[in-house]
Amino acid sequence: MEQPNNAPSPSLREALRRARAASAERSGVLVELRTAELARLDLLKEQLEPLFKEVPQGVDMFDAAIMPGDPARLFVDVLGFVEMGRDKRTYRFFHDTRYGRKLIAESEKLPAITQAITDYVAHRIVEREKALVSDLIETKPVAVPAPAKEAEVSEPKGSLLLLVLMALIAGVLAYWGAGALWDAAR
Repeated sequence: MEQPNNAPSPSLREALRRARAASAERSGVLVELRTAELARLDLLKEQLEPLFKEVPQGVDMFDAAIMPGDPARLFVDVLGFVEMGRDKRTYRFFHDTRYGRKLIAESEKLPAITQAITDYVAHRIVEREKALVSDLIETKPVAVPAPAKEAEVSEPKGSLLLLVLMALIAGVLAYWGAGALWDAAR
């Protein structure tokens, strides 16, 4: 014989209310973290403005731009960017290479990341200068020998004849082989 249970039965309506409240609270926390992440990246961008003003005229490979996404990133150039760590307080400065992504610097301190980015920009400008100089060296005119006289350059006529003969023999053998296979199939 079953005894009546005096405990109240679980209410789906009450459980849904609690789940919605918890979800809203988590969403609010995520929005706050996201806002803090973007604010920190914007603060770093402001710190970098004097650096980008010092970049020589004609060097247009640097521009600080915040790209909102998951995770949000502050791009320094096409290859270098800063994103916030999981704790949303740590700046992480990366450089993409042909061998993968490389972490250049990681710090909670804004001056440390600003210095790392300044060093990175300086190295990239030096790399650019070296590339431009090497292009100038490679494009120097090189003495090219004069073309050979027509009498010295002649196509061997025998090789063309040999090629035609080989093609003819291959065709005959293929025809003969196909005929032999046809006869064998009957």
